[in-house]
Amino acid sequence: MNRTVSLPNQPDKKTTVTLVESSSTPGGVQLVSSYQTTRVGDPTDLVALATQVQKGDEFIRANACNRLTVIADQIRYLQEQARKVLEDARKDADLHHAACNMVKKPGNMYYLYLRPSGQRYFSIISPKEWGPSCPHQFLGAYKLQYDMSWTPIEDVAKKDSEIAIMDKLLNQQISLPPCSEPNFEGLT
Repeated sequence: MNRTVSLPNQPDKKTTVTLVESSSTPGGVQLVSSYQTTRVGDPTDLVALATQVQKGDEFIRANACNRLTVIADQIRYLQEQARKVLEDARKDADLHHAACNMVKKPGNMYYLYLRPSGQRYFSIISPKEWGPSCPHQFLGAYKLQYDMSWTPIEDVAKKDSEIAIMDKLLNQQISLPPCSEPNFEGLT
């Protein structure tokens, strides 16, 4: 049985309360003492029941909004990561298309120069090795990684330490017995 009630603190808002059908003797047998069930409060106090329903609605809405906010933050983070991946891929492809008269091998440093004609090219000779007789404008130094990505010289130490940590984690995981749960031992 549905009843519509307006709350005293919000007279223009209506809340619907659904009451359980009542019978003092369902099936001819009294199951509950009406004195015991009503002495705490009036079970038919519609305002109290409507207030409780409205609070439940508000909590459910707040909980859903909070969870959706977390998801929205995750989406923004993933979009930023996707932008970074695309930008890195563009930079790596651009460097791979620079002129080079040798086979580039992962793990080695290569030095990017610019000729007066505008051609960019890779060399294995650093500006320091050239000294003052460096023939062309130096643009940067890059390490070719094993995944064929390029790391600028200023980020090589950081990238190498990250790779060392990943190698260590992979080696530890391989030596462990099979486990269905993630293993984060040794990470802290």
